Amino acid sequence: MIHILYLCAMNEQKPYRDFSEFLSQKFPYKVQKISINAGFTCPNRDGAKGRGGCTYCNNQSFSPGYGKPTKTISEQLADGVDFFSHKYPEMKYLAYFQSYTNTYDSVEKLIAMYQEALVYPNVVGLVISTRPDCMPDELLDFFEQCSKKHFVLIEYGVESTLNKTLERVNRQHTWEESREAIEKTAARGIPVGAHMILGLPGETEEEILHHAVALSALPLTTVKLHQLQIIKGTAIAKEFKLLPESFYMFSLDEYVDLCVDFAERLNPDFYIERFASQSPKELLIAPDWGLKNYELTEKVIKRFKERGTWQGRLWQRK
Repeated sequence: MIHILYLCAMNEQKPYRDFSEFLSQKFPYKVQKISINAGFTCPNRDGAKGRGGCTYCNNQSFSPGYGKPTKTISEQLADGVDFFSHKYPEMKYLAYFQSYTNTYDSVEKLIAMYQEALVYPNVVGLVISTRPDCMPDELLDFFEQCSKKHFVLIEYGVESTLNKTLERVNRQHTWEESREAIEKTAARGIPVGAHMILGLPGETEEEILHHAVALSALPLTTVKLHQLQIIKGTAIAKEFKLLPESFYMFSLDEYVDLCVDFAERLNPDFYIERFASQSPKELLIAPDWGLKNYELTEKVIKRFKERGTWQGRLWQRK
C-alpha cells in the first residue's frame, strides 16, 4: 500500500524524481546551466596524484562549443546567454563549472572565479563539478556562506563505489573519499550530487545495481548517471581495441532496463538529473545507439511504465 501511495504522489508524467522538479522548487522561473571551462587541470593529470587522467576521460566529449578556455568566464557566460536567450528571454542562469576539476587551484583564485560568475547579469547560482578528493574545508566554508544568498550545487565524480574499479580506471581516489566528501558537504547544508558511470570494465550487473544501494545511504540531493562510452583518444579506447573481451557493452534495450533496475533501488528522495550522456559522434567509438539524450530518457520512462515500477520501489531505509 505504501508503494502504491508513493507512486500516486509522484510526478504524473515521470515515475522518478526529475531534476527539473528540483529546480522548479528552488526557482519561480526557468533556469539553464551555462557550462564554463575555466582552464582547470586535474591532480590525476598534472602529476600530483597521477598522469594521463582517468582512462575513460576526454573532456572534448562533454564540453559544449560555446565554452572556450581562451575566453574569460564573463565572455563564456555572455556566449551562453546569447545562445539560450533567443528562445527564453526571461530565463535565468546557473554558472556550471564543468571541465576537469573545478576546485583544483588556490582558494583565493577559485573564489575570485566563482564571484566573477555570480555578479554576471541573470546568473543566480553555481554548479561546481569536481573530484571528492579536491574539496578543502576552507572552500567548503565559502560555499556554505555563498549558499545562504545564492543557489549552490556541488557535483562529485564518484563514478563507482568499488575501489577495484576506481583503481582499474586510474581514478586515483577511493569510494571512502567520495563518501566523506558527500557527507561533509551535505553537513554544511549544501545540495550535493553524485556522478556515476554504469558499465565500467570488470563490474557485474549485480555490482552496478549495488551502487544504487550504497549511494542511497548517503545524504545526496541529485544523482547523474551515464553509460560507459569509449571515446577516441583515451586510454580505455586502446584497451577496448586490444582486449574487447574485457568490456561488456550494453545494448540499448539492456541499458534502458539497467537504468530502471538502478532507479528501483535508489533512494526515492534523490533527484535523477540524467540517465545517459551524448558524446560528439566523431569522438564516439561505442556504444553508438544513434539517440539523443532526451530520446533515451523517453525510452526509460516508457520502460518504467511498461514494468509498472518507479524510483525507490526496491529501496529499503537502513
